[in-house]
Amino acid sequence: MMRVLEAPTSLYLSFHACKSHHTKGTSASESCVSFSVNKSVKLHKHHVRTSGLSRCWREVSGKIGAAASDVQASTQTADKDVLNALSQIIDPDFQTDIVSCGFVKDLCVDEASGEVSFRLELTTPACPIKDMFEQQANEVVAALPWVKKVEVTMSAQPARPVYADQLPMGLQKISNIVAVSSCKGGVGKSTVAVNLAYTLAGMGARVGIFDADVYGPSLPTMVSPENRLLEMDPETQTIIPTEYMGVKLVSFGFAGKGRAIMRGPMVSGVINQLLTTAEWGELDYLIIDMPPGTGDIQLTLCQVAPLSAAVIVTTPQKLAFIDVAKGVRMFSKLKVPCIAVVENMCHFDADGKRFYPFGRGSGSQVVEQFGIPHLFDLPIRPTLSASGDSGIPEVVSDPQGEVADTFQNLGVCVVQQCAKIRQQVSTAVTYDATIRAIMVKLPNSNEVFLLDPATVRRNDRSAQSVDEWTGEQKLQYNDVPEDIEPEEIRPMGNYAVSITWPDGFSQIAPYDQLQTMERLVDAPEPIPA
Repeated sequence: MMRVLEAPTSLYLSFHACKSHHTKGTSASESCVSFSVNKSVKLHKHHVRTSGLSRCWREVSGKIGAAASDVQASTQTADKDVLNALSQIIDPDFQTDIVSCGFVKDLCVDEASGEVSFRLELTTPACPIKDMFEQQANEVVAALPWVKKVEVTMSAQPARPVYADQLPMGLQKISNIVAVSSCKGGVGKSTVAVNLAYTLAGMGARVGIFDADVYGPSLPTMVSPENRLLEMDPETQTIIPTEYMGVKLVSFGFAGKGRAIMRGPMVSGVINQLLTTAEWGELDYLIIDMPPGTGDIQLTLCQVAPLSAAVIVTTPQKLAFIDVAKGVRMFSKLKVPCIAVVENMCHFDADGKRFYPFGRGSGSQVVEQFGIPHLFDLPIRPTLSASGDSGIPEVVSDPQGEVADTFQNLGVCVVQQCAKIRQQVSTAVTYDATIRAIMVKLPNSNEVFLLDPATVRRNDRSAQSVDEWTGEQKLQYNDVPEDIEPEEIRPMGNYAVSITWPDGFSQIAPYDQLQTMERLVDAPEPIPA
């Protein structure tokens, strides 16, 4: 009779497996699983041979595999529970939940212990509602019945423009470039630029200021860095910005030349060199203090630097409005959105009354006529003027004052609007392979329409497709296959996209041109991912 040998002890197999997998709304999220298998294994006497052990091990491993499959299914359910809970949190700027926005990263679930950890990667470290996001994330996940511990880590996306590869080296690690402009001298534009920069820095952002006024640089007077001279790195031939209170500074006034006496083309070259060869490093915001006017210098700046947005500074007088209107039209032609108007020197208070010495209405007129969404008033304050002369910005010297409060609101506006613009630009033109159509949703528009890729390719107006001298069409209709598909679509500023086709050709497609093309009307509905 065959004897059965009982294993002296039960066989315990314990596993702690971390399996990396992609979950919707996460980036290579890591789901951690703990489980154990406790099986008593009976071995027949002749199973002690190698082949017998192999058969026995196959039995055990089969049970382990089944247990692992059950655990993996359970883990996926747990992941889904967490993501569903987090999808209740809506970003007020994008009007989309934080999972769909792609904010949830590194999700790690240990269902056995009830521990959940993840990271919320926001668009900027200066996000004004990051504390609210962190609190809500803790609350909604902790409300799941099996969760005992929640660990939320807050972070921000790396500083990088939407289309970095197309920029000069010095600008490739700057997320947002904001112009502060008035097109008229003496309205307090430099005061606004400097105080806005230090407000954003106080909100947690990495910030730089570029003083673009070569004829009369203001930055050396308004801030007091220890090193008041720009230096050149002998190896990389790049300009090393000076710093004051954590904000990087570049100005012609720090070049040891004082104020420049030179012609316009030379000034444009100097500005280009100072801006693009400076070693800015990673910045969330670069504030450009624009010089007055709408001439060559301003156009050079707008063409060299990919401006994310513009803040317009004015005063209550009608004359200021006339000049500011020219600047707003210039930015409009260059497809740079104006996101806020700051009306400086609006009023002062005395004897319990408020006085408006320069009249009222210039700022609101700009807002109404050009549809700029936000208006901020700055009072006449001796301390605001004195801070500009002392080298210490008002928001630094009096962080709890009325002026600092106004700049705090302006800073929140800049952060929110820049984030919205980045989102709109990055998703304005996309390709949906499931319906073989290019989907277009332009910034500041609710209209969504579809284009046939072949139609877009045939409408290229570059020199490779159309003879520049005669206007003769070089690219013929049959040269483009009907089933052509774009390989890559990348934003180019706020005005166009670059489309790479299978033959290697890179087509620049302005938004204005896309709007005029023949549209698909009977395309099937996109298939959800």
